[in-house]
Amino acid sequence: MSKVTAGRDELGAFAPQFAHLNDDVLFGEVWSREAQLSARDRSIVTVTALMAGGILDSSLQFHIQNAKNHGVTREEMAEILTHAAFYAGWPKAWAALRMAKAVYEET
Repeated sequence: MSKVTAGRDELGAFAPQFAHLNDDVLFGEVWSREAQLSARDRSIVTVTALMAGGILDSSLQFHIQNAKNHGVTREEMAEILTHAAFYAGWPKAWAALRMAKAVYEET
C-alpha cells in the first residue's frame, strides 16, 4: 500500500495529532501488518465495517477502491455487501452498492 498522507493533507495544520495517528499509525502500522491479515482481507473488513456503521461518504469510496486495488473482484464486492446488508441494514447496502458499482465501472 502506498503511503497515505490524507490526514496531513486535509487536517495536518488543524489537528496534527489526529493526522499523525491516521497516516502513521492506522495506515502506516496497522495496515502494514500483512503477516497477520492480508491487505485484501483487511480491505474487506474495513468496507464492511464502514457500511455497517453508516459511513457512506468518501471514506467508504476510498476503501472500496482500495479493496479493488488489493484484488477484491467486482463479484466479490457485490456478494460482500449483499451479505452484510442483512446485518447492517438494507438502505446502507443500497448506498454502498451504488458506490461500489461506480468504483468498479471506472476504467
